Amino acid sequence: MLRRILFAGILAGIAAAAIVSVVQTLSTTPLILEAEKYESGALPATPAAQRSQMEPAPSADGRGEGGDEAAWEPAEGLERTFYTVLANALTGVGCGFLLVAGFALSRRPVNWRRGVLWGLGGFAVFSLAPALGLPPELPGMGAGAADLAARQLWWSATVAATGIGLALIVFAARAPLKGLGAVLLVAPHVIGAPHPEQFAGTVPAELAAEFVMASLLASALFWTALGGIAGYLYPSKG
Repeated sequence: MLRRILFAGILAGIAAAAIVSVVQTLSTTPLILEAEKYESGALPATPAAQRSQMEPAPSADGRGEGGDEAAWEPAEGLERTFYTVLANALTGVGCGFLLVAGFALSRRPVNWRRGVLWGLGGFAVFSLAPALGLPPELPGMGAGAADLAARQLWWSATVAATGIGLALIVFAARAPLKGLGAVLLVAPHVIGAPHPEQFAGTVPAELAAEFVMASLLASALFWTALGGIAGYLYPSKG
């Protein structure tokens, strides 16, 4: 039984990762490459970014413009594609394990249709809800390194609150618990996500908006495929 559960998580994760890798190659990757041209200066920056660049900004390691050490990044082409697919596969397997663990804890029959619903729940928890406050960002959008810890804390709290809230709404039998679940769903957005006081991104707003939409659609496809495949493979009596 345990072996079949692990097999369902691994195979579903790899299959969903393969699907989303193809989708990203056609949708988000070209947008990232375009944004990197603005970040590197190959394309002219937006007027707001040009104004902000009049003042020198500190580098990520705090050494200002004097820091010459560049972070490692994969080469364009096959190497970059390999690392992207590898990262998707590892993420897919991890999410697959989370999903089948949810199946097991619910103690309810699961098939591919119910698996799709679970997958949509995963999309709401890990992608949609956090994106309402902190949408996906392209390179060069200047989110503000100083706010990174606060942004990570808000993201983690939003994921936890959304996951618990959905679980209470779907599985709790008592109305007060369902009400608590609804409160948890909206609480992170009432508090609000942390944002830097000033954005200094080089990427045009239209490109950034297109990336947000493409990223969310790719994530929705990933979670739907993951849930459907995991639900089909999961050893269920229903």
